[in-house]
Amino acid sequence: AVLYTLNQETYLKRYLEDGHLSIDNLAAERALKNFAIGRRNWLFAKSIRGAQASATVYSITETALLNGLKPYNYLTYVMEKMKDLGAFPAKEEMLELLPWSSNLPDDCRSKLKK
Repeated sequence: AVLYTLNQETYLKRYLEDGHLSIDNLAAERALKNFAIGRRNWLFAKSIRGAQASATVYSITETALLNGLKPYNYLTYVMEKMKDLGAFPAKEEMLELLPWSSNLPDDCRSKLKK
């Protein structure tokens, strides 16, 4: 244990110099928990396109959660807006639909996020 600590001295000093750094990787492990749980279910995707679609929805859902949104409400809102935008929406219109946009309706926002 002492040898390990000596080998990690540079990293431990960096942690002590910056109070924003976490000493462990629990946040990263927590972020991957849902992925690890779902991994077994994804083995049964019937096609590569189906697996890609599942991965896309998973990514959007997790990004919505990280931005304090209710995934179901957010996805419903985005799909409703997308059908009104047409085949080639402007970049500005698309930017307003991103999970970190301040223009999303309150119904999409989780009450837990402050």
